[in-house]
Amino acid sequence: MTGPQPDGAEDWFRALHQHTFADLLRFVERRVPADDAEDIVSTVYLTAWRRRTELPEDARPWLFAVARKTMANRTRGWLRRRALDVRLTAAGNDATPDPATGLTARLDLQRAWQTLSAADREVLALVAFDDLTNEQAATVLGCRRSAFTMRLARARKRLHAALEPAGATSSHAHTFQEQSWTKA
Repeated sequence: MTGPQPDGAEDWFRALHQHTFADLLRFVERRVPADDAEDIVSTVYLTAWRRRTELPEDARPWLFAVARKTMANRTRGWLRRRALDVRLTAAGNDATPDPATGLTARLDLQRAWQTLSAADREVLALVAFDDLTNEQAATVLGCRRSAFTMRLARARKRLHAALEPAGATSSHAHTFQEQSWTKA
């Protein structure tokens, strides 16, 4: 998509909206409650309309980056208003151990996904769910492509490790510890 022409800005924006809305809504719905997703997406398109002359040729990663920043702003505001609730909820989560720990030999994908950090999940989701290239995903995260590629490789490695049986993971850690040059 190219930037709008002075006399065709509305048509250009309609085409941009039609071309990107479904992907952007899916991107946001995976990260926030469904009730908030459409509000965030509308805020993103409002920002895009206001800054339409500044949009890059490939506007999709730019829209995802704006959505990510909008969600972060909303989250920070919510956290400021609910600081006490967040502390109490976090304290309550530590007291409830997972009853399935140690009972299964293999973690399923959903459980392994939950063991990853939010940053790892974000990196993997941009490529796997949002179908962005490494360059586009780097634009969304505001980093270089090489940094994104390194983050992606590390996140994939951690996901793979989380999917391995418990015994295999601990034996790898033991081997690495024995071979560490820092112990010499």
